[in-house]
Amino acid sequence: MKLLIWTFLLFTTITIAQSNEKFLTDFLLESELKPENVLSNYSQFDFSNIWTQTENNSVLGIIGKEHQRIKIKLISIEKDPTNPNEYFVFGISFVKGTICDFNGKITLTEIKEVKKLLLGVDDEYADKGINSQGILIADYEFKENKEQKHSGIFKGKVYSKWYLNSKNQIEYDNIESISDGYTNNAFVGIWKSYATDKEKVCNWADFRVPNANRDFDIGAGEFSPNEKYYDKGWSDYKPMEVDEWWK
Repeated sequence: MKLLIWTFLLFTTITIAQSNEKFLTDFLLESELKPENVLSNYSQFDFSNIWTQTENNSVLGIIGKEHQRIKIKLISIEKDPTNPNEYFVFGISFVKGTICDFNGKITLTEIKEVKKLLLGVDDEYADKGINSQGILIADYEFKENKEQKHSGIFKGKVYSKWYLNSKNQIEYDNIESISDGYTNNAFVGIWKSYATDKEKVCNWADFRVPNANRDFDIGAGEFSPNEKYYDKGWSDYKPMEVDEWWK
């Protein structure tokens, strides 16, 4: 019996590792990362602006194995003045007509630089003075208001692309945004209900949904949901929709 349990745990660990490796490969497109974690080298910089750059209609998310649509709006993000690796977050979620506000933290755990700068089509950013470029990996935990209906906790990992400009400021890295499959700010994790303690897969990101079912996104150049999921909140999805539902 113990052998079966250990075999199952080993298989699960390998499967998760392979899934994470594939996710990172897809997320990075053609980039390769240096192996070193240089988190301490970037403690003086403020990453807060990279999570609020994208128009909300392009922030796409799912909750549950059925891929119910979830909308997430990060309203404000501030760097903790006493801890350079923590950021205070306030935001709002929307699922099937239910709106909840939440507060929480993003905690940086890794920063890795790319081996070679990606400078866009025909090296259009070559003369922009980019000092460095890479991804950050962080833990996040967002707690919804317990007084609101169907509320719970979001938690997991966030992966974000950035670059350091000529003025030594952190910028949202959209240099490769015209590439098929481009995505950024991937929040990969779970949502846990206060009422039942049940957990649901919950992932969202800019322009694409991370770790979704293979048949979910049938778009090539841009995101397009399969009709199979229309009854899960995706029937009225429009790439250019303007819906300030959080106001």
